[in-house]
Amino acid sequence: VKEAGRDFTYFIVVLVGIGVTGGLFYVIFKELFSSSSPSKIYGDALEKCRSHPEIIGVFGESIKGYGEATRRGRRQLVSHIEYVKDGLKHMRLKFYIEGSEPGKRGTVHVEVKENPERGRFEVRYIFVDVDTYPRRTIVIEDNR
Repeated sequence: VKEAGRDFTYFIVVLVGIGVTGGLFYVIFKELFSSSSPSKIYGDALEKCRSHPEIIGVFGESIKGYGEATRRGRRQLVSHIEYVKDGLKHMRLKFYIEGSEPGKRGTVHVEVKENPERGRFEVRYIFVDVDTYPRRTIVIEDNR
């Protein structure tokens, strides 16, 4: 009886470990590969910025994007907010870009809206505020 109880305890520990590992894999997969994750939307918006001729003209080639700075100085947090309007999910993101032109920086604003037929987010708008002189706003996409 004592040995059977110990075996059962080990069995439960292994099951809990498998469950926790499966949950972690699910969360990581959803965050990295889901079309509705903030990091996926950020990557798609950054690619649109990198290929837009007016953005390239202002910031130069090799545009890099980054998020908000943490206390450690890392700039990996892309600021985003999710909300529901008219029964549809929306998400707004804000991140920053720099190019090869010295001193040129910009703030990118993105809004996406859920498409109920496709089950994915679609871009409503992307615009870039040029933070250095001369200040202006570049609209990449406007699908309102």
